[in-house]
Amino acid sequence: MMTTKANVMANTQQLAHRRGNPPNMPTKTQIKPQTAGSLERSNSVAELKRLGTQVHWRRVAKTLLISRAVDALEETKLFPEKLTHFQLSSRGHELGQILLGTMLTGKRDGVGVNYRSRPLMLTLGRSVADILKGNMGKDTEIWHGHDSGQMHSMPNNEGCTVLPTSGGVGTQYTPAAGWAHAIRYRADTLCDPSYQDSIAVVVGGDGSVSSNGFWSALNIATTRKLPILFFLEDNGFGLTVPSTVQTPGGNIAENLASFTDLRFFHADTTKPAETAQVLADAVQYVRDAKGPAFLRLLMPRLNGHSAQDTQAYKSPELLEAERLRDPLIHLRSYLVPALISETEWKSMEEEAGDHVQQGLAAALAAPWPDTSIAAVVRHRYAEDEPAIAASVPEPEPTRSNMLTAIRRTLQSELRLNPSLLIFGEDVGVKGGVHAATMGLQAEFGAARVFDTSLSEEGIIGNAVGMALAGLCPVAEIQFRKYADPCMEQLNDCGSLRWRTANRFSAPIVVRMPGGFGPRCGDPWHASSNEVAFAHAPGWQLIYPSNAEDAAGLLRTAMRSKNPSIFFEHRYLLDAPSARRPYPGDDFILPLGVANMVQSGTDLTVVTWGAMVDRCVQAALQSGVSADIIDLRTLVPWDRDTVFDSIRRTHRCIVVHEDALSAGFGAEIAAVVGRESFLYLDAPVERMAVPDIPLPYSVPLMEAILPNPDSIAQQMQATLGF
Repeated sequence: MMTTKANVMANTQQLAHRRGNPPNMPTKTQIKPQTAGSLERSNSVAELKRLGTQVHWRRVAKTLLISRAVDALEETKLFPEKLTHFQLSSRGHELGQILLGTMLTGKRDGVGVNYRSRPLMLTLGRSVADILKGNMGKDTEIWHGHDSGQMHSMPNNEGCTVLPTSGGVGTQYTPAAGWAHAIRYRADTLCDPSYQDSIAVVVGGDGSVSSNGFWSALNIATTRKLPILFFLEDNGFGLTVPSTVQTPGGNIAENLASFTDLRFFHADTTKPAETAQVLADAVQYVRDAKGPAFLRLLMPRLNGHSAQDTQAYKSPELLEAERLRDPLIHLRSYLVPALISETEWKSMEEEAGDHVQQGLAAALAAPWPDTSIAAVVRHRYAEDEPAIAASVPEPEPTRSNMLTAIRRTLQSELRLNPSLLIFGEDVGVKGGVHAATMGLQAEFGAARVFDTSLSEEGIIGNAVGMALAGLCPVAEIQFRKYADPCMEQLNDCGSLRWRTANRFSAPIVVRMPGGFGPRCGDPWHASSNEVAFAHAPGWQLIYPSNAEDAAGLLRTAMRSKNPSIFFEHRYLLDAPSARRPYPGDDFILPLGVANMVQSGTDLTVVTWGAMVDRCVQAALQSGVSADIIDLRTLVPWDRDTVFDSIRRTHRCIVVHEDALSAGFGAEIAAVVGRESFLYLDAPVERMAVPDIPLPYSVPLMEAILPNPDSIAQQMQATLGF
C-alpha cells in the first residue's frame, strides 16, 4: 500500500483528534526525541510504598517481560518458520491487562476476552508452554488442536473464569453480560453467598464498539444494572481503520456519557500508577455498586494487527509517537531505580527469556492431537447425557392445543428447577406474542420470566453466559426469521463444547416459532429454514407436530446437557390436528426416536412438523398404504426407523416445508440412497417449497406448499414407477 503525504497527515491528525481526554497524541510538530531516562517520573518512594499494598509491581513487570518475550519469539522464529500459523501481538496492550488480572479476585468473577488477551491469560495462570502449544496446534488441555491458541478460555471453580473466546469481533460482550446476570440472579434470588461480591469483565478493542454485541451488552447491562466492567482497550485502530471511522469523534466514552447508571473511568498506560489506581477504582466500584462501569484505557498498538500487517497505513510520525508511548518503557522508568535496581531489571529480562525458552522446549516436545476421526469429532455433544426412555403419558380427559402444552411444560419445569429462567422479547407481562408464556411472570416473578431489549444477539449471547454460569436459560426468538441477527452467537454456542474439548458447554434452549400461519404466510414471519441449524454443529434440533410430543420433547430439551433449538410451528400451535391430551408433568420423550404415525406396505413417507397431517390426509385421499414417519427431531434423526420401513416398502418420499435445494430432505435422501440403495424400487422423491420465501398471499402460499392433493399425486407416481 502506498502511503501518500495526505494519508500521513490524515492518520496523524485523526489519532490526535480522537484522543480528547486523556491528553492528545502528539502530532508531527509536537513530537520530540525522548529516552526512557527523560520521561517524567512520578515514581517517588512514598508513592510506591503507598501503592505497594495494592499492586505487586514485580509480578506485573515480570509478566509483562514474559509476554514481550513470547511476542519476540513468535515474530522472529515461530511465525517465520511456520511453526505457528497466526501471530497476534500483544505489544502495547500488556499493562492494563496484567493489572486487571491481579484484581480479579472474586470467587465467581468471569471475564470475556478477545484474541489479544494473552497478557491477561498469563496473569491468571495460563502457562507459556500451554499458550505456545495452542498456537502450534499441539495437544493441549483446552484446545486439543480444535481451535486456535489465540481463542482463550479457562475454567476455574475457585476463582476467575475466562469465558470461551470466539473469532468474531464483539462476540464476547453479550455472554459476559449473561455471566453478570447469572451473578445477580445467583446472589439475590438463589442466595448463593459465593456470588455476592463477584463481577463480570469484558475486554474489547476500540474497533469492536461498532459491533451488535457491544451495543446489546451495553443496553442490557445498564437497563438491568448488572455488575460488569467494560474494559475498552483503545489503541486507535481496528486493524487498518482509525477509531474516528468506528465512532464519531473517535472517543466512544464521550459519546456514551448520557447513558444512565453507567460510571466512566479513563486512564493512559503511559502512566502506570494512574492506570493501577483507576483500574482498582473501577473494579471496586462494580463490586460495591453492583452495577456497570466503563473503563477507556489508552494504549499504543506497537505491532500490526497480525504478523501479515506491515502498518503501511500509519505515517512514520505516528509510528514514532506510538513507540514513545510504549507502556514497557514507562513502567521501567516508573520502577527503576525507585523500587527495582538496574541490575535486578536486567536479571528479570534474562529470566523472562529463559522462561519462554523453557516453554518453547515443552511445546516443541508436546505431541500432536489424535488424528483419528473418532477423536476429532469427539465432544460435539455431552458424553454423559443420561439415556432417556419414553415415559408413559398420563393423559387428561380433554385435548390440549400445542400452545397450552408448551406453556404447561414451561410452568412445570419452572416449579421444579429454580435455576431455570425464561426470557425474550415480550415474554413477560404480555406472555409472548403467541401467548406461550402467558401468566408465567405473574406466578414466578420478573427475576425468572422477563422481557429483554429488542436484540436477538443480546438474547442468545446472554443465554450463553448464563448457561456457562450453571443456569438453565430458555430463550425465545419470536419468529424464525428474527434469528438471523443472532446466528453468530448460535453457531458459537453449538460448537463451544467441541472447541474447548469438553471444558465448557452452554446447554441453552431456544424456542423459535416459525412456518406458515393459520391464515397466511409472508417472507418474514413464515420462514422455516430449519436446515440452517442442522448445519450448525452441536445443536439438537427438535420439531414436534402435536401437543403431546411438544410437551415430552421440550421437557427433555430443558433437562439436556446439550443446546437445543425447539421449533414451534405457528400453524400447529392451535391446529385441531395437533391437539392431544396433556400427557402430564413427568412425561418425557427421547430425542432421535421417530413416531410411526401410521403403518403401511407400499410406501415410506418421511416428514415432520405441519406436513405430518397433510401426509396423513394425502394417504387417505390416494388410497396408498403408507408408512408415515414423523421424525420429531432432525438432529439427531431416526435413521433406523426409516431404513427398517424402506426394507419393507421399497419406496420413499420425503416431505417438508423448507426450501427444496439443500433442505434437510436432501440429507435424508442422500443417506437413504447410500444406505438403502439395494432395497429401493424407485428413486427417492422430495417434496418441498421451491427456492423462494413463503408468499404472503394465501393462494400463492398454498400453491407452493406441499398439500394433500400434490402429495397424493406424488404417492401414486412413486408407487407406479
